[in-house]
Amino acid sequence: MGFDLFSFIFIIFSWASLLSMKAEAEAEGIKSARLLDLLIRDYTVKSLDRDLRTGIVHTVTLPANFSGIKVDTVRFRCGSLHRYGAQVKEFHLGSGVIVQPCAERVMVVRQNLGYNWSSIYYANYDLSGYQLVSPILGLLAYNADSDLSYGSPFELGILAREKPIKIDFSNITKASNKTGNWPLCASFEGNGKVTLKKQVSPNVCVATKHGHFGLVMESPPPSLPVRKKISRWKLVVGSSVGAALGAFLLGLLLVAMFVKVKKKARMEELVRRAYEEEALQVSMVGHVRARTTPTI
Repeated sequence: MGFDLFSFIFIIFSWASLLSMKAEAEAEGIKSARLLDLLIRDYTVKSLDRDLRTGIVHTVTLPANFSGIKVDTVRFRCGSLHRYGAQVKEFHLGSGVIVQPCAERVMVVRQNLGYNWSSIYYANYDLSGYQLVSPILGLLAYNADSDLSYGSPFELGILAREKPIKIDFSNITKASNKTGNWPLCASFEGNGKVTLKKQVSPNVCVATKHGHFGLVMESPPPSLPVRKKISRWKLVVGSSVGAALGAFLLGLLLVAMFVKVKKKARMEELVRRAYEEEALQVSMVGHVRARTTPTI
């Protein structure tokens, strides 16, 4: 009996370990933004309570390997969402919003990928020349008609033709508008395309359909050595001192050349006089010898 109980406990712990390893493998192997959406959808469905009231925001608990991602979901009736709109965290859906196809019940999922998981969009989209200054926010919708625990729901479209969807990044962005550089609204399409638009107000963007959104700014250019600005009077004084020093050195050079030339001329004069004196001495010696020679 003890052996059977031990085996049962071992099987339970092994099963829990396998689930943990599966979640870890999923988190480490995610390279696609689309795959991340599907995994978040599955965990959202598993966390839902069948008796969840319509219009109540429900926070989704994700495995520890997805730390940094915040997910919330709300159930709506399609007609009610169209008539009254809704507020789901940073997303404001105005009245007249259309869900296609219009299922009786709609599950709206809001994602905040955080800064770490938002980096996956650098690998899936061309953001060269820009950098994210906010986490990626996602707004997706799925059908919630049947018992979702027996299958994966299919994705629905959200269209806002009359009043655009407003997205408020005020509480999550790290950009400061005090510098005068306003971030741009980035909309990440499913086909890998990025659309950039201006904000409608500080840290507020608009969209006409569901998707993923963020704030971006132009990347700063490579830093160059900073040259200190020299005041005008320092420049004048420095130029004057440099000119005077140059003139002084030029004068020294001319004096040195003059002295060298003069010294060379003097040496040549001394050599010439020496040759003349030597020649004169030889001539005089020869003359004296000629006059003092004895006669035999």
